[in-house]
Amino acid sequence: MSIVLAILLIVIAALGGFAGGLFISRRQVKQMLMENPPLNEDAVRTMMSSMGRKPSETQVQQVLRQIRAAAKQADTKK
Repeated sequence: MSIVLAILLIVIAALGGFAGGLFISRRQVKQMLMENPPLNEDAVRTMMSSMGRKPSETQVQQVLRQIRAAAKQADTKK
């Protein structure tokens, strides 16, 4: 009986560790993406320039604020 109990405890501990690791890594990736978004000022400037317009610094910052606000709203929505 003790062998069955030991195997059961090992399986439960492995499943708990997997679930805990998945939860923690997901939270850290979300936090990292909120702090360092993949779309930066240079990418926004390039995107606006490719559309045929010369963006001002105000326009670039406005677009970045909108992107961050949308990401924050999507994060709190879930």
